[in-house]
Amino acid sequence: MMSNAENTLPETTALNVVAVDDRNEHVYANLYQGYAAEFSKFIGDKPDENGLFEIYPKIANEVKGYLLYIDGVPAALTAIKETPSQHFEICDFYVVPYFRKNKAGKGFISHLFKQLKGTWEIKQVAGADHAVKFWRDVVGDYTDGNYTEDQYANEKWGTVTRQRFSHL
Repeated sequence: MMSNAENTLPETTALNVVAVDDRNEHVYANLYQGYAAEFSKFIGDKPDENGLFEIYPKIANEVKGYLLYIDGVPAALTAIKETPSQHFEICDFYVVPYFRKNKAGKGFISHLFKQLKGTWEIKQVAGADHAVKFWRDVVGDYTDGNYTEDQYANEKWGTVTRQRFSHL
């Protein structure tokens, strides 16, 4: 069994969080295909005739995209919907399997939590138990357990687990 210290990135690892824009939107689109394929079994999605999944939601207007690079390699993505009242909803979050189990995802989203102050909402579809466990760990650590969790019936996604917290 690995100790917690062995389960983190080496101190010499260079992490870089960047916003998605015209120069790197193709990187986001490429990583998104892995994310969509992984979650297709939970949401009943399938690729189009070209073998590509539709990117939803699109990175535009109130939905901002972010990429995590580790030592110059694209390692993760997230799409976050932001309202003018500083309410943030994580729409998509994906870490390339190669970079999992080393706290890269936790570091990535914690960086964005610190950068984007306000109220946060994170949802997981039924069956994505690994995602529920991940978000409970991340949000629990980030808020010292000061968050709420519930389940509700979403019209599009079915039963959804949701965590919410605020910080200013």
